[in-house]
Amino acid sequence: MKYNIIAFKFGGKKYGNANAYCSSGRYRRKRTREVLLVKTHHGGWVFPGGQVEIGENLEDALIREVKEESGIDISVVSLIGVYSNTGVHKWYDGVIDVPTKLMLDFVCKTLGGELATSDETSESKWVEKEKVLDLVTAIAIRTRYQAYLYFDGNVNYMEYVTKPQFELKLNRTI
Repeated sequence: MKYNIIAFKFGGKKYGNANAYCSSGRYRRKRTREVLLVKTHHGGWVFPGGQVEIGENLEDALIREVKEESGIDISVVSLIGVYSNTGVHKWYDGVIDVPTKLMLDFVCKTLGGELATSDETSESKWVEKEKVLDLVTAIAIRTRYQAYLYFDGNVNYMEYVTKPQFELKLNRTI
């Protein structure tokens, strides 16, 4: 069976829209565990992401965002983590304040599709599970990925801030 993790981020510039950051792993021909990464124009290697459309439910948004950012089709299996970035900082434009975010990580099943890029990504690829941390440089994403690696069936909860520097404030299961 092919399984993936999906991370989903709530909060946004207006009306509480959600930004999605998604990752997925799967078994391929060689039976190696791999994780889906995309390279963004401003954030380096991350898990696929975007915003939830107004009126869209969480599961449909996850499925759509992974497809748009990477070309891969998925279905949602289960929740594995809840993460809260309570820091406020400026967006990439240097003007807009980015509010507190709530991220939800899910295990998902890969259904198919072909790797693709979007206007927000320059590359997408499957990376061996053990090599993901060689590419992902954002400390918050690295910390959440490490929680996935040690997932034991209990939903993880973390509170952290990313600016001016990363600080993990709380880490427990819920």
